Amino acid sequence: MTDGLLLIHAFPLDARMWDEQVAALGDAVPIVAVNLPGFGATELAGDVMTMEGAARRCIEELDRAGLDRSVVCGLPMGGYVALETWRSHRERMAGLVLANTRAEADGDEGKKRRREVAETVLRDGTTAILDAMRTLVSLEVSDDLWERVASIVVSQPAEAVAAASLGMAERPDSRPDLPGIAVPTLVITSSGDQLIAPEVSKPMADAIPGAELALIEGAGHLSNMERPAEFTGFLERHLERCGLG
Repeated sequence: MTDGLLLIHAFPLDARMWDEQVAALGDAVPIVAVNLPGFGATELAGDVMTMEGAARRCIEELDRAGLDRSVVCGLPMGGYVALETWRSHRERMAGLVLANTRAEADGDEGKKRRREVAETVLRDGTTAILDAMRTLVSLEVSDDLWERVASIVVSQPAEAVAAASLGMAERPDSRPDLPGIAVPTLVITSSGDQLIAPEVSKPMADAIPGAELALIEGAGHLSNMERPAEFTGFLERHLERCGLG
């Protein structure tokens, strides 16, 4: 049986956000950094990218890479997809990393905002939401890193961004699934996250049996990009816990 690492990107970026982790760990473990439907110049999967459809894309990429199982690491939107992967394909999971994400579904206001994002990008293009995307990073982020994040965001097709936003609005509440997660799990959060604060992510670690919690001081929502060495260190140790490395 061949195991590896599956990296699932945030909204509205693509697999390039994982470049530092792929470079650091690629010689030690097989890695699949997936592009979800429509992102990273991949084929769109309709007007709404459901979490189920995104999870299927992940499994297709594992199959293409010849991996039987993987440690699944998802960051924000990627975390929602990782939780769906547990629900639908748990036999393909050797471990789980939930980074800067949450288990509960959106409330009415959150769903409304996601629909508004979809409407905006379809009408005005992805650049129209770029100012709002500053919350993906901490207040202290360097200009160089923000420019890198921004360049990835604006390169995504408006149709993909809209479909993903609508799909996240439809995602289910994953909190009932947490006590049944039966693979080694790491929850990563960061003190500078403007979108999902540590106190929102921490309850997942309490609810998942045996889960570990890691806090990255000062990093924002895209903690793996703002503190790549620290994030990769936590990930590397978790891979060893899961029998990879």
